[in-house]
Amino acid sequence: MTTEEFELPRSRQANERLHALIPGGAHTYAKGDDQYPEGLAPVISHGRGAHVWDIDGNRYIEYGSGLRSVSLGHAHPRVTEAVRREIDRGSNFVRPSIVEVEAAERFLATVPTAEMVKFAKNGSDATTAAVRLARAVTGRPRVALCGNHPFFSVDDWFIGTTPMSAGIPATDLTVTFPYGDLPATEELLTRHEGEIACLILEPATHTEPPPGYLAGLRELADRHRCVLVFDEMITGFRWSEAGAQGLYGVVPDLSTFGKALGNGFAVSALAGRRELMEWGGLRHSGDRVFLLSTTHGAETHSLAAAMAVQTTYAEEGVTARLHALGERLAAGVRGAADAMGVGDHLVVRGRASNLVFATLDESGRPSQEYRTLFLRRLLAGGVLAPSFVVSGALGEEDIDRTVDVVAQACAVYRKALDAGDPGPWLAGRPVKPVFRRSV
Repeated sequence: MTTEEFELPRSRQANERLHALIPGGAHTYAKGDDQYPEGLAPVISHGRGAHVWDIDGNRYIEYGSGLRSVSLGHAHPRVTEAVRREIDRGSNFVRPSIVEVEAAERFLATVPTAEMVKFAKNGSDATTAAVRLARAVTGRPRVALCGNHPFFSVDDWFIGTTPMSAGIPATDLTVTFPYGDLPATEELLTRHEGEIACLILEPATHTEPPPGYLAGLRELADRHRCVLVFDEMITGFRWSEAGAQGLYGVVPDLSTFGKALGNGFAVSALAGRRELMEWGGLRHSGDRVFLLSTTHGAETHSLAAAMAVQTTYAEEGVTARLHALGERLAAGVRGAADAMGVGDHLVVRGRASNLVFATLDESGRPSQEYRTLFLRRLLAGGVLAPSFVVSGALGEEDIDRTVDVVAQACAVYRKALDAGDPGPWLAGRPVKPVFRRSV
């Protein structure tokens, strides 16, 4: 099927209904139809394993499942069975369920660098709780976040620093530091001596931490008496079962987990040292701190899902599988791009378990137009891939099929590069960045 023949009439109609009822047409900006070629934003009917079906009847090999949250694959039997079992027993009570302590024990066994944990439903609540706790413990107002990382929270302290800052009056208490640059971070801490409550960052992203970097941050935080917070939303379970801290051996004061923790079910976690976490409890002598208090934070079925995920990772070696699948995919995509003469323009980056791709124009600059061209061809070939982040449900045949489709897309990419203009292959407006000031 050519890209010109590939159409999604039912999805188009459903997207119009979504926009009429839901601002942005989706509940997460990264899932918006502006992230896909015009008219080719599939609306999903269902998923199983590494495949999803849209309401037009097309099946896709899916990457980046649930924005990296469905790491085991859709409807994983161990997870769904654990959820069904708890739903039949009730999901929410006026007092804690025994499942809450069992889930906490299981989590702390998985992430032994932490001593206490509190569960919530989304990552933003957990990271904001970490910031609030750091401010309470240190008595300091400022937050220092890594300016190279794309997302930390929906709350003002972070969103106010993005191009989508409308509605947020001020963010002068948030400052930024560059990833991998210890001298610049030390200069920031010195310039705001006694004012910075915490350093918050993703411990690793599309590149490995420079040697000694995380240990150096740990030393800086200790010396300047601020709290070191690792946002492990992505690295948790994808770098190791215990996240990046478990892989690199540097222990933060606080850390936050989500995404893969529930395999698509809503559960996140704030974890850390007992000395700090107890500030949000009842067994200390100081003023009370509003750490986390959510009606649905400890729903039994979500905690059961998290426990099933952790058991599956431990017993089935899921992290190693994610890396093996990612390595096979990265090698195949790079080989296909090189064979078509676009190896310098379609660039695969990141740890094998967390691959993304960049689309570069004739001058080597990031290009939304070439991304649009590439995504159109992938979709027509049955590959839904806003990234190349793998799930454990992928088979080697899925990877090989993906590489074949990538090769076909790269042939079109080469034609556009030779023409010096991707326009004829776009069939509509280009895809857009998530964080932008104007619509």
